[in-house]
Amino acid sequence: MSELKQYIRDIPDFPKKGILFKDITTLIGDGGAFGKVVDGFVQRYKDKGISKVVAAEARGFIFGGAVAHGLGAAFVPVRKKGKLPYKTIEASYELEYGTDTVYMHEDAIVEGEKALILDDLLATGGTAKAICELVEKLKGDIYEVAFMIELSFLNGREKLKDYNIFSLITY
Repeated sequence: MSELKQYIRDIPDFPKKGILFKDITTLIGDGGAFGKVVDGFVQRYKDKGISKVVAAEARGFIFGGAVAHGLGAAFVPVRKKGKLPYKTIEASYELEYGTDTVYMHEDAIVEGEKALILDDLLATGGTAKAICELVEKLKGDIYEVAFMIELSFLNGREKLKDYNIFSLITY
């Protein structure tokens, strides 16, 4: 899958100075490359009994819904405050400049359901760890935490050391 790197554009100093942003709009803007990512995840998980694909807004939704469809699984959105209409549970995580919180419907996972947590990027691991906490609050079984891109130099795996982790592309 390393050939997919050619579709990912580097944007220096975004969203702030010193950050080298991995822009995936060029990848999802190419039908073949986008399909290769979705198919790569579907092939990996097709016989694993995944019943829920859990993904965070916004870029996680791009892959999460498509992969859920390919697996014949349901999709569970994880969102920011005030974006989900029903009763929610929440988990907070640390950012370099404060904290953030993610939310999921309290009935999104049934005890024992096998969940795949999927996001576009693993950086520091905070968001993914918070999503794992949400799934575990509802007594879901986390099969794996998967990412299209992993920025290994940020050591995000450290926060997720209790889970199986998979990345299609590593920098």
